[in-house]
Amino acid sequence: MSLSSLLTLLFPHLADLRIDDVYRTGSTVRIAAATRGEDAACPVCATRSRRVHSRYVRRLADTPVSGQEVMIHLGVRRLFCDEPACERRIFAEQVPGLTVPHARRSRGLSDVLAGIGMALGGRAGARLAARLAAAVSRMTLLRQVRAEREPEVSVPRMLGVDDFALHKGHVYGTLLVDAQTRRPVELLPERSAQALKKWLIQHPGVEVVCRDRAGCYADGIAQGAPGAVQVADWFHLWQNLAAAVERAVARHRREFPRTTSEPTPTAPPAESPPAESPGIRQGPLAERTRRRHRQIHDLLARGRTIMEIVGELGLARNTVRRFARAAAAEELLARDGTGKRPRRLQRYDSFPRERFAHGCTNAAVLWGELQQQGYGGSYASVRDYIRPWRSGVAPPPAPQQPPTVRQVTAWFLSHPNHLEQEQQLQLKAVLGACPELASLSERVQGFARMMAERQGHRLEEWTKATRGERIPELDSFVRGVGRGLGRRRGRADTTAQLRRGRRPRQPAQDAEAADVRARQARPAAQARVTRRLIGEEQDFIESVPEPTLERR
Repeated sequence: MSLSSLLTLLFPHLADLRIDDVYRTGSTVRIAAATRGEDAACPVCATRSRRVHSRYVRRLADTPVSGQEVMIHLGVRRLFCDEPACERRIFAEQVPGLTVPHARRSRGLSDVLAGIGMALGGRAGARLAARLAAAVSRMTLLRQVRAEREPEVSVPRMLGVDDFALHKGHVYGTLLVDAQTRRPVELLPERSAQALKKWLIQHPGVEVVCRDRAGCYADGIAQGAPGAVQVADWFHLWQNLAAAVERAVARHRREFPRTTSEPTPTAPPAESPPAESPGIRQGPLAERTRRRHRQIHDLLARGRTIMEIVGELGLARNTVRRFARAAAAEELLARDGTGKRPRRLQRYDSFPRERFAHGCTNAAVLWGELQQQGYGGSYASVRDYIRPWRSGVAPPPAPQQPPTVRQVTAWFLSHPNHLEQEQQLQLKAVLGACPELASLSERVQGFARMMAERQGHRLEEWTKATRGERIPELDSFVRGVGRGLGRRRGRADTTAQLRRGRRPRQPAQDAEAADVRARQARPAAQARVTRRLIGEEQDFIESVPEPTLERR
C-alpha cells in the first residue's frame, strides 16, 4: 500500500488534498499538504474564480492519532472575485469538511471538543482532552459548546410543562419538554397562562400535556390547545400530598410516644435525668415567625389575596402560603418536639455509653473510635458530651425521645414492606396514640395504591372518604385535586389524572399516552435547557442528577 493510499485510509477528510510530506517533531505528527482545485467559489456570491492573488500556509490542529497530536500545514490560495456587483474583492479558498474561515482547528477536532464540553463541561472536559492529546483550556471548550447550533426541535405530541426558577422565590420561567424523548423544547421567560397559550397557538399539534398542577398552566392549555388531554404530573401529586401529610403530622407532634432505648451494661446504674418536655421555642427567629404569622393572618382577615400580601410584605409566594396554611405559629417552629437543634453526636449515642460503661473514659480514645464509626465532629464535642458522666461510675441511660416530624412523615409515605421492624413498631405506637394520624395513614396508603396500580376509577370514592375524615390538611389537598378535575369534566374521564394520559374511547393511543410520567416532565435536561442562562465564568453544562422524591 502506498503512502498516499494509507493516508487516504487514515485521514479520509484529506482525500482532496495533495500530500507533500509527513514527518514528526517531538510528540506532534505534521502533515504538509496543499489544495488541488483549479478554481474556488466566492463565499459571498458563489462565483467561481481562477485568478490567484497570493498563496499562504494555514496551520490546522487535527484529531489526534495513536495518542499524538496532528498538525496540518495547509497551503491555500487567495483569489480575486470577478463579479462586479460582489462586495468581496479577495477571498481565501476553503476545503469542505476540513476548514472554516479563521479557524485554527479542523472541523473534526472542533466537533470532538464540542462533544467533550457538552458531556463534561469545562474543567473535567479539559482534563479528558489533555489525555486524548488535544490539550485545550476549559474556556476553549466552553466557546466550542456555545458555537454549536441548537438542533431544530419539532412540536412534540406529548408535552411536559413545569416551572423553572431563574431567581428562586422571585423570577420563574416555564420549561417545556418532549415527554417522549425527554429533550427540552423551549424555556418561556415567564410563568403565566398567557405565555403558555401563545406558545401552544404558535405550535399546534400537541395532543397530551403532562403538567404541573398550577392553575395558570391549566388555563393556558385550555385556551391554547383545547383539544389536548391534560395529565396531572405524578411527581407533583405525590409532592403535594407529602406536604399535606407533614403539616398534619407536625400538628400532632406533641402526642408522639417516646421511644425506649436498649439497655446498656452499666455498673452500678445511675438515675436517669428527666427527659426534656416539649417547650415553647424562644429566640429571635421564633419571635419573627410569630410576628410574621400574625401579620399574614391579619391581612388575610381583611380580605387580602396571597399575591397582594407578597407585594406588601416583600416575601416569596410559597412563604406566604406556608404561613397562611398554618393555624398557629407553633406549627412552623418545632420539628423535634423540643425546639432545639439535635446534637451531631446523638446519632452515635449508644456506642460511647457502652464504651464508657466498660471503663473507657478517655475522651481522646472515644473520639478516635467514633471517627472510625463515621463521626465527623470535633474532639471538644466528645469531651463535653461525656463530661457529665464522670460524676458517677457509669453514664445514665439515654433519655427517651419521641420520633421527629420528618421521621414520622417518611414512615407515612413509605411502603410498609420497606420499613425496618423498629420503624414499624414506632409507627404503630404513633398511630395508636393519635387516632387522626391512623386515619391519615389509611388515606395516604389508599392514594398510593391508586397511583401505583392506576386505579383512577377509585378517585372519587377516595375523595369522598377523605372529606369524611375531616383532616384539614388533606381537605386542602382534595380541593386542589378537585379543581384539576373540574377543568376536565365534560370533555374527558374525570379520573384520567391517575391514568397518566389514558384518553377514553381512543384505545389506539392508550399505550403511548400512559407513558407520560412526571419523571419525563422533569428530566435531567433542565441542566442543559439553554446556554444563555449560564455566565461566562462558570463551567457550562455540568451534569446535574435527575430530581427525585426523597420521602416517597
